[in-house]
Amino acid sequence: MNTSLVRVSIALGGLLVLGAVNLSIIGKERIRRDGEIVYLELAPVDPRSLMQGDYMALRFALTRDLDRLAGPTPAREGETRLAPVTLDARRVAHSVNGEGGAALNLRYRIRGGQVWLGTNAFFFEEGTAERYTGARYGEFRVDRASGEAVLVGLRDAAFAPL
Repeated sequence: MNTSLVRVSIALGGLLVLGAVNLSIIGKERIRRDGEIVYLELAPVDPRSLMQGDYMALRFALTRDLDRLAGPTPAREGETRLAPVTLDARRVAHSVNGEGGAALNLRYRIRGGQVWLGTNAFFFEEGTAERYTGARYGEFRVDRASGEAVLVGLRDAAFAPL
């Protein structure tokens, strides 16, 4: 194979990868800017894994409901599903248990046999871990059309930003 053709192929491949990454970033930024605000209650985590270095391990109470509602149907690794949720007066998402209609659908994936709602970690600046110990809710922006959720911050029990 010609050396020039190899170089051109590598350059085109690199441009294709960079283009795909940038499109993904643009999509996430659009959701951050225009998405609907939804709060997900944090579920207790092992205190030893709550703060690990410069990030906090996250689990959400909603994932327990989603695991339970899935029933005996085993989820396949990487599978994407939609979870119908309602929002209470504070905009906290709750699973729809077959009663009433959904306010919106949250997209989630199966990773490592677990429900994964957008993220399982919150990264913060080194030395600021104490600030986030009172976290009770994850603040998400959700794209109503696709159900994709982007974590934008953490809130305390009174919904004050941390």
